[in-house]
Amino acid sequence: MSRLLIVDGHAYAYRAFHAIRELRSPCGEPTNAIYGFIKMLARMKAVLRPTHLAVMWDGGLSRERTMALPGYKAERPPMPSDLEKQLDGMVEYLEASGIASFCEDGVEADDLIASVAQRAFEADLEIVIASADKDFMQLVRPSVGLLNPNDKTEAVWTAEQVRAKTGVNPGQIVDWLSLIGDSVDNIPGVRGVGPKTAAELLGQFGGVDALYVRLAEVKSEKLRAALQSAEADVRRNQKLIRLQDNLPFDFSPVALMEQSPGGERLRVCFARWGFKSMLAGLESASLAQGMLI
Repeated sequence: MSRLLIVDGHAYAYRAFHAIRELRSPCGEPTNAIYGFIKMLARMKAVLRPTHLAVMWDGGLSRERTMALPGYKAERPPMPSDLEKQLDGMVEYLEASGIASFCEDGVEADDLIASVAQRAFEADLEIVIASADKDFMQLVRPSVGLLNPNDKTEAVWTAEQVRAKTGVNPGQIVDWLSLIGDSVDNIPGVRGVGPKTAAELLGQFGGVDALYVRLAEVKSEKLRAALQSAEADVRRNQKLIRLQDNLPFDFSPVALMEQSPGGERLRVCFARWGFKSMLAGLESASLAQGMLI
């Protein structure tokens, strides 16, 4: 089966930026995130051997989500300026390498990833989503897995790993996160309900809808009261956390196949950034290809 690797661009850009603390080009511009991003992408390709590859970038916050919760993701610190300077370089590398890259104004990368994954699923591709974002656990199903960079085993997560991590099935992730909230996105959960309690509730009732229909069956009076008072928030959270997988766009599996890299464009980029080892590798590959021809 053909395999599509979908990479959460900004997540890996941040990861690369913090993994390599100091690296600059011959003219003094920061290049640590670009270098780390290229290395991480190469590692994922080596492990997963994808036939198709795409990198998705954030185009801004969802208007619907910020209207529903004005504080949505409001407490996230601004992107470090040295990282922001390198984003264009990462996109330039992707273009020179023949790797598809997508960004839509006003569209969060999470929704882009969910939509591409859905269309790829319908096209009978196997999908691996590379990200540590727990929201993506809701997308896991047969032929859709996760590569979590925090998991050093480099295993592709299936429903089994999602259950081991959360105590619930992928189809219950939206309700599970709606109950516990998400401090990273500034989404408040039910007071006193943590991951374990939420998993126990969903194990008993199956989902949020059944939980509120049968709320009287919750034995703890304190928990029952907390759930009752937070029902509106939980219902709102479901809409915030559920990823949109139906964004309109032209989907073409062929366009997501890695194209032949532009050797000269890469050579210019590596030289400008001062990536001597990558430049040497490019020269060696070019020489080997010439000998084969």
